Amino acid sequence: MSTDRPLLGVLLMLGFCIVAPMGDAVAKLLGQSVPLGQLLLVRFAIQAVALIPIVYLTGRLWRMRGRVLILTFVRTVLHITGIGAMFTALKYLPLADAVAIAFVMPFIMLLLGKFVLSEEVGSRRLIGCIVGFIGTLMVIQPSFVEIGWPALWPLVVAINFSFFMLVTRQLAKETDPIGLQAVSGVMATVLLIPAVLIGDAAGWPGLNLIRPDGTEWGLLIAIGLLGTAAHLLMTWSLRYAPAATLAPMQYLEIPVATIIGWLVFRDLPNTLASIGILVTIGAGLYVIMREQATARAIARQTRDDETMPAQ
Repeated sequence: MSTDRPLLGVLLMLGFCIVAPMGDAVAKLLGQSVPLGQLLLVRFAIQAVALIPIVYLTGRLWRMRGRVLILTFVRTVLHITGIGAMFTALKYLPLADAVAIAFVMPFIMLLLGKFVLSEEVGSRRLIGCIVGFIGTLMVIQPSFVEIGWPALWPLVVAINFSFFMLVTRQLAKETDPIGLQAVSGVMATVLLIPAVLIGDAAGWPGLNLIRPDGTEWGLLIAIGLLGTAAHLLMTWSLRYAPAATLAPMQYLEIPVATIIGWLVFRDLPNTLASIGILVTIGAGLYVIMREQATARAIARQTRDDETMPAQ
């Protein structure tokens, strides 16, 4: 029985586009006072604490072994790395700039598909990738002039999450999304606890521990809940609507991040960065449309071949 409910999928993706920048804004607020390691530890611990009861109460499967367990571990390491890179970027960059630069990810995934998975990628989509990269450089340039190499952190986010999405694709049909997130939260917490304890004892910057005050604890809990909710909203949206329908909607995250950045931090992209954001969005939407057109052409050709009478 088909589970396609496009309107519900679109609404869930819209929820993701609102909740994800809210989580990023909280991370930016905390980034100046809470060390990165502690921020990540609380973020993933709350994910585990929030989801484990749901797994048990709903009787979901979350036992993993063999290939699935290994891929889940790799995905968890990539998840920690990607979120850590994004939290670091937010210490230096306006919210909208960091989110917009990270949206070079679809172009990176297209190139990975071509050169790693040997997928067929047409010249027009490659041109779209080049234009998208140019738009991204326009967003980076003002921040790079002002703060230097930390402006490149969102590119690290994009590259990391491109591999994260490739691994997630491998797991999507073999795991329950809530069970996967629960296991990932537990794995990340187990990995981060010794890292933070050792880092604190050794005096490593970013891995030291502090005693948060009441406001900081509230924000730490919020970042864990918002991050977990955002990821589930995206996962659930893909269960009810095709990825081709939802992909263009993800670019709504950029204007939402711009609005939140202005409301909370009074940050707005400058003229060059704003033009770059528009170029990146335009190139991204073009690439998505070309992907959809190619998929429709392949499906049409397949149907024609199946209905062609035998010679």
